[in-house]
Amino acid sequence: MEDPEPQAVLDALSEAAVFLVVSVNDRPGAAEQVRDVVSDINGLVRAVGFRQSSRAMGSGPLSCVVGFGSAYWDRIRPPGSPRPAGLHRFPALAGAPHDAPSTPGDLLFHIRADRSDLTFELSRQIMTAVGPWVTVEDHVTGFRYFDARDLLGFVDGTENPTGRGAAAAALIDATEPDFVNGSYVIVQKYLHDLEAWAALSTEQQERVIGRTKLDDIEIADDARADNSHVSLNTIVDDNGVEQDILRDNMVFGDAGAGEYGTYYIAYAANPAITEQMLVNMFLGKPPGNYDPILDVSTAVTGTLFFVPSLDLLESLGDE
Repeated sequence: MEDPEPQAVLDALSEAAVFLVVSVNDRPGAAEQVRDVVSDINGLVRAVGFRQSSRAMGSGPLSCVVGFGSAYWDRIRPPGSPRPAGLHRFPALAGAPHDAPSTPGDLLFHIRADRSDLTFELSRQIMTAVGPWVTVEDHVTGFRYFDARDLLGFVDGTENPTGRGAAAAALIDATEPDFVNGSYVIVQKYLHDLEAWAALSTEQQERVIGRTKLDDIEIADDARADNSHVSLNTIVDDNGVEQDILRDNMVFGDAGAGEYGTYYIAYAANPAITEQMLVNMFLGKPPGNYDPILDVSTAVTGTLFFVPSLDLLESLGDE
């Protein structure tokens, strides 16, 4: 038997994205109504994507990855059915001095394309279909910023695995036979204090990040601060093998409101790897040796979702 097809987890970085997190209300039939919509999400993707003009057909494909929160997954699954081993509520982290909150969310829609009109229209169609049954917890429109930099001025995603490495990092393997080619995804919305960041010298900023700003070169281990962002996000197993995750972070901002940030999104075959990175950042490694990027970047949301394979997603509508 062939392995199930994954959702569009491994798609290349796009120019535009929408991150939509909703909670499903308790009205009778709400859980089932929303389940039926999301099980056929690719029908909406095809309908919207087909409307591209012929001259724009060469742009990156429109896609939508759907993730399920722990409580909602249990609402729509038959009693006694297998459950993803890594699915749980995002664990809040209380650091000194910075916290990572755990916030509500039953469903994540991660919409990607190279055109913002496509991501907008798909998000509009999704909300038309599920709107009566959900509450929007978070809605962020992201965009690729110059040469894949974040608003702090550093290239974001340099260490992302590619090819087979990306699949190994992001997709569940036979260790969870009922959920092969699914994934887990953690999302956080970070708001940046750009004035405080700009007050630091380039050398100070590079010490915080652990990479050079202009050339995007990782600073050597013996010269890099042990609490730099790079150092604390490097996870090595007992055999000395570095553990990867697949990020698709995007910049967002509102100049009128003075709100600027990064939407952090990390896919992993095992969410414990991402969670350990966040523990290192917020609590410190060793404890107290926290990531100084948090002095200018505040996490305001935090949720964990299970991303079923496309085959499993589509089968939900048959139940």
